[in-house]
Amino acid sequence: MEKIYNPREIEKKWQDFWAEHETFKTDVWDFSKPKYYALDMFPYPSGVGLHAGHPEGYTATDIMSRMKRMQGYNVLHPMGYDSFGLPAEQYAVSTGNHPNGFTQENIETFSKQLRELGIDYDWTKMIATSDPEFYKWTQWIFKQLYLDGYAKYVDMPVNWCEELGTVLSNDEVIDGKSERGGYPVIRKNMKQWVINQPAFAEKLLEGLDEIDWPESTKDIQRHWIGKSEGVEVDFEIVGGGNFSIYTTCIETIYGITFMVLAPDGQIVKDLMPRVQNPEEVQAYIDETLKKNDMDRTELNKTKSGCMLKGLYAINPVNGKAVPLFIGDFVLASYGTGAVMAVPSHDQRDFEYAIVHNIPMIQVIEGRDVSECAFEKYDYLGKGCRLINSEEFTGLTVEEAKEAITDKLVKKGVTAIQYYAVDNKTHSENCGKMM
Repeated sequence: MEKIYNPREIEKKWQDFWAEHETFKTDVWDFSKPKYYALDMFPYPSGVGLHAGHPEGYTATDIMSRMKRMQGYNVLHPMGYDSFGLPAEQYAVSTGNHPNGFTQENIETFSKQLRELGIDYDWTKMIATSDPEFYKWTQWIFKQLYLDGYAKYVDMPVNWCEELGTVLSNDEVIDGKSERGGYPVIRKNMKQWVINQPAFAEKLLEGLDEIDWPESTKDIQRHWIGKSEGVEVDFEIVGGGNFSIYTTCIETIYGITFMVLAPDGQIVKDLMPRVQNPEEVQAYIDETLKKNDMDRTELNKTKSGCMLKGLYAINPVNGKAVPLFIGDFVLASYGTGAVMAVPSHDQRDFEYAIVHNIPMIQVIEGRDVSECAFEKYDYLGKGCRLINSEEFTGLTVEEAKEAITDKLVKKGVTAIQYYAVDNKTHSENCGKMM
């Protein structure tokens, strides 16, 4: 007899069976088996239903979790909805409906579609971030962070979209416009609550050693966490004022030939009355405000910038005056909003110096620097010695790091020798004029 496969009958049979018997329900108190946790990225229930990209990722975790069940693991594979954010808000604005009603309807539609896909979710543990029973705990966590001093209210640069009336992350800004709606986005200072993530850098890094992720993914996370060891140094400005920089390469401080400040930072704002080319500087600042952090750092290829004519900083180790520039690759929200530029030993500084015709001073021996910089990744641990560095000339890099730091500490221009800094939004030391 010929057998005909009828997907409607077969799929409904097993969907009903799984639902009736709670086949994929996880007993979290069952310690007789090894545990396995499969977690998907929760969808935004702000559209008419799933799109093709949803099952593409969910199928992969479904395969993994089913395999682990067959291997004898106690698998937790939950599903939830990221329903308490901008997508839901914008959907409400565009449709004219109150989010409270249609969000729940969308969740039911999404859940129905996911069940029809046959993915092995434990639906008894489904959550929605717009549910007061859920977000009361996020509020509680934030309160504990605040009470312990980790949550702070600071004035900082953000991606502001006037039409959406909200701050956007870098990932939500594409070519200076919002991902949703294509509205103009500018950089502006606003009061924001921030979490002092650098305080947790060490624990986050240690945790990466305990999870079963691809090493390439872990490296991305390590870069994002951004723990580094270095020195924070104060620089005086000729004519009054000062600012600080943070560097992991204090051994190259004698090679500074210019300094670069964040165009949208408070330091430059305070210096504007003293610059000799205010129109040129302001035009560059206005152009910078149209870019997001990704455009200004990872995607920066032009090494654009502008000199603050008439303004110089004093290098504390030798008293030499070096010119001040602004460059959009320096972020007011990262570190101190200022960097020391050593073009002979940093490729970004090298390229910037070439574009702006700035001189270079080599202070680490070991390779010619006429074509490219001789960076720390090339000289660290190689026994290289300092040159053109006054009393530190002849010391190895490792010896010089300690000796130069000691000199700066004794001069009173540095007090912090080693600390962790978040590569993206370091909320401390925002680079204010003193």
